[in-house]
Amino acid sequence: MKRILITGGAGFLGSHLCDRFIKEGYHVIAMDNLITGDLKNIEHLFKLEHFEFYHHDVSKFIHVPGELDYILHFASPASPIDYLKIPIQTLKVGSLGIHNCLGLARVKNARVLIASTSEVYGDPTVHPQPEEYWGNVNPVGPRGVYDEAKRFQEAMTMAYHTYHGLETRIVRIFNTYGPRMRLNDGRVLPAFIGQALRGEDLTMFGDGSQTRAFCFVDDLVEGIYRLLLSDYPHPVNIGNPDEITIKEFGEEIIKLTGTSQKLISLPLPTDDPKQRKPDITKAKSILGWEPKVSRAEGLKITYEYFKSLSPEDLHRMAHHKEF
Repeated sequence: MKRILITGGAGFLGSHLCDRFIKEGYHVIAMDNLITGDLKNIEHLFKLEHFEFYHHDVSKFIHVPGELDYILHFASPASPIDYLKIPIQTLKVGSLGIHNCLGLARVKNARVLIASTSEVYGDPTVHPQPEEYWGNVNPVGPRGVYDEAKRFQEAMTMAYHTYHGLETRIVRIFNTYGPRMRLNDGRVLPAFIGQALRGEDLTMFGDGSQTRAFCFVDDLVEGIYRLLLSDYPHPVNIGNPDEITIKEFGEEIIKLTGTSQKLISLPLPTDDPKQRKPDITKAKSILGWEPKVSRAEGLKITYEYFKSLSPEDLHRMAHHKEF
C-alpha cells in the first residue's frame, strides 16, 4: 500500500486530497497545525484504518515514521485575510516548511508535489498566463508575503530536483471553490455567498471589472492527482479558463441565492490582480486534463454546502491562533 503525507491536510484543498487518496487505496497521513485548517473537514476519516493525523507545524522539524512514497505540501494560509493577518507564518511555511518537506523526501526517497499558485504571476501583464510568464510581483507589498513565499517554494523545489535529483512536481493553482471553503476567509466566492445568506449587501472591490476564473474543487483534485503520477517536473497551471468579471460573478450569486441585496463597491486593495485566467495548454497536452464541472453546477453544490452551516459558522469572523 502506497503511503502519502499531505501537509495542510485539514484545510479546504488538503481535506479533499485526503478523500481522493483514501479512495484510491493509499495510506494517508495528514499533517496540520490548524492555524487556518479545521478538523471538521477530516473528522469523517478518523475512523479509517488507513488514515492518520499529526497535529504539527510543518515549519518546525518534521518526522514521519515508516516508508513514504509521496509528499504533498499544501500547508499555507491561502487567502488575503489570512496572509495579511499572519504574514510571518505565511512566509515560514513557504520557506522553512518546504525545506523540511524536501529534506524528509530525500530521506524517504519520496516524490514531492508542491502547491504553488497563480499569485506567482502577481498582477499579470500577460493574459492568459502561461507557465513561461515570470510574473509582475511587488515583493514588499501586502500580498508579497504570499506571492514570494510561493515563488521561493518553487525555486527551492527545483533546486532539490536539479541538485539532489529529487522527484518533484509543481502545481500552480488558480481560483478554486467548493464545499469546505471557510465562509470568512476573505475570498470572493465565500464572501458573496456568506453576505447573501446573512442578508447583507455583496461587497466587490473597485468597479468589479477585474476578472477571475473559478475551478470546482473536484476538477482541481483530478488535475493534481494526474500531475503527481506524471513524469513532468516543471510547473503546470491547473484552473478553469472560463473567465468572468467580479461584477458578473456577484450578479450570478444574487440570482443563485435569490437574495434581495445589491452589489456595492469598496476601494480596490493594493496590488489586487486585474486579470486572472490560466493558460492550460500544458495540463491538456501533458496530463490530458481539463475542467469538467460547469460554474452553474459547481456553484449549486457549493451553495448547498454553505446553506447547511450553523448560524454560528455563518456569523463567525476570521480568527487565527497566536503563534
